[in-house]
Amino acid sequence: MSARSSDRPIVASDRVSDVLARDESLKEVFIQAAPQLAKLRNPAMRRVMARLVTIEQVARMAGLSCDDLLQDLNAALGIGRDASPPAPARRSDEHTASQPRDTAARPPGATEVILDVRDDLRAGREPFSAIMATIANLATDDVVHLRTIFEPLPLYAVLEKRGFVHESQAHADDDWSVWFWRDAARNGARAAAGAITDRFAADVAEAGQDPNVVWLDVRELEPPDPLIRTLTALETLPEDDTLVQVNRRVPQFLLPMLAERGYAYDIEESHTDYVLVRISRVR
Repeated sequence: MSARSSDRPIVASDRVSDVLARDESLKEVFIQAAPQLAKLRNPAMRRVMARLVTIEQVARMAGLSCDDLLQDLNAALGIGRDASPPAPARRSDEHTASQPRDTAARPPGATEVILDVRDDLRAGREPFSAIMATIANLATDDVVHLRTIFEPLPLYAVLEKRGFVHESQAHADDDWSVWFWRDAARNGARAAAGAITDRFAADVAEAGQDPNVVWLDVRELEPPDPLIRTLTALETLPEDDTLVQVNRRVPQFLLPMLAERGYAYDIEESHTDYVLVRISRVR
């Protein structure tokens, strides 16, 4: 028999939102460890930031030891220090949070497309669709200059899979510039895969920058994470919003749970490489 969720120690891969769902007062543990995380006191910021980042990522963002942060969080839940599993060791080839994996520099003289999502984040609006729409319409040699209020670590992995490298700069704890551009060498070797991901980006672009549409890409997650992440996202989804889950297959286990919780869904299987599941409340 598995341990109750209240007895399970917090681990590095847990989302901040999942941790705060267990006990919202744990936000003070984050803030005590790193004062720059005081933005977690803002409900709108918690809605967006907390569900995007893992404990490991937030520790890297704040320059903390992930193991120490895990120990503090678990201690606050009354879970002994010996029960806190250590954070996974970083691979020798893993890049740091603020540097590209390779040494490519921003293309000299490239046109910068500026996208400022700072106000959206402060208001608790999900900027993913706006970012992906900009990426979808980006000219081959252009650079996206993203302005944000925290380092967008989850976005690095998403765009790296689409052939982008990045450079980041912190102007202040809540003011970041991140530049994204296409890596010509990598894209030359993955042109076919690029065509696949471009179709996904085109779907997002077609939706435009609709603030009532939240995109959740779970294609790289292992079960049961896609189901858990989707149900967690629905808990904070505004009543009139739509959640679009991007999956590799139809999520058969999720569908009856949606019906039980009063959600309607529409499945689009017109693409060969991914499935779109649009979820909204029954009206």
